[in-house]
Amino acid sequence: MAENKSPPLKGLRVIDASTVIAGPTIGMQMGDFGADVIKVEHPRGDVLRNTGDMKDGVGLWFKMTNRNKRCITLNFSTEKGQELFKELIKTADVVIENFRTGTMEKWGLGWEDLKAINPRLVMVRVTGFGQTGPYKNRPGFGTIAEVFSGFAAVTGDPDRPPTLPNFGLADGIAAAYGTFATMFALYHRDAQGSGKGQYIDLSIYEPLFQVMGPQPLQYDQLGIIQKRWGNRSKNNAPRNTYQTQDGHWVAISTNSPAIVTRVLTLCGGAEAANDPRFQTPQSRVEHIDEVDGIVSSWIGRHDLNVVLDEFEKAEAAIGPAYSIDQIFEDPQYQARGDIVEIADEDLGTLKMTNAFPFMSETPAEVRHAGARKGQHNDEILGDELGLTADEIAKLKDDGVL
Repeated sequence: MAENKSPPLKGLRVIDASTVIAGPTIGMQMGDFGADVIKVEHPRGDVLRNTGDMKDGVGLWFKMTNRNKRCITLNFSTEKGQELFKELIKTADVVIENFRTGTMEKWGLGWEDLKAINPRLVMVRVTGFGQTGPYKNRPGFGTIAEVFSGFAAVTGDPDRPPTLPNFGLADGIAAAYGTFATMFALYHRDAQGSGKGQYIDLSIYEPLFQVMGPQPLQYDQLGIIQKRWGNRSKNNAPRNTYQTQDGHWVAISTNSPAIVTRVLTLCGGAEAANDPRFQTPQSRVEHIDEVDGIVSSWIGRHDLNVVLDEFEKAEAAIGPAYSIDQIFEDPQYQARGDIVEIADEDLGTLKMTNAFPFMSETPAEVRHAGARKGQHNDEILGDELGLTADEIAKLKDDGVL
């Protein structure tokens, strides 16, 4: 982090009582930018600790998603666990939870309960389908959101099944929405002077539904139901992935007439660039096989480095379909510092994505990776809430911690 520059959320306290990806990613983003984030887990631990790839018994996904947090354990189903959680809430600006709708209320930890303790609290409630509606009690995860939002139905090849991403797409988008909604609520509380918190009802499917663009408008006004087009676009061409002579893949995008002309001139000469069939986005889509044939033929006759160099000279937009090993070696990633190396007490040193975006005056920082389960019980429950070592030991024996 730049010298003498404090992160923008310094002094803000966030209680992250959520699990897996969407909720914890909100906490991660706020922790990256300086908030004091306390990760509260059931004594069994967040399931993400044992999800995905592991090294020496340590979950790597957890290490990233729960970086820059202090970790404690609490069993909310016990009276003492509820009592201690309420004590934490008194000190909090934000609390994040993703239990099934009604679960927090069952424990006496719902919005009305917590608001009575701390009227300034902002409560982020992450569920699959939201807090209202006929599906509010259904279990929901990112995968369900990716089909329910309509994303999967338009993703993939026309003659193949709907395609799901193999990473937490819906969770990540929901987390971004949750983070900026939290900041809106804090701005309303502090900058606008209301002094009041509020709760945020964040479903996982709705942010992805919105990101997908004007489909509702197109259906309402034109009766259009978008279909799967593979890597092509129904709005413009050429837009696809193409294989180079040496077996790599690239993607191109031609969202301006000037770039279309450059690409067609490079790949097919003046004849292709001036072909009357290729002069508008609509006409190119109507002749998409011919357009793709020109581009794929040229790219297929050249190695990746040549393709990238020639497109750069032509000032045409192109990108290689990178795997992670290529990302590690790419000079753009290196120049931007997109991957950071940090010390870790479990794994020695490790590399992960940096904190984005970069800010000139209030930069973020990855200070440490996800902590061990209950690592900060003594610090938070003892030093901050005043429990003695004997009391903490008894609570652990009783299944509260």
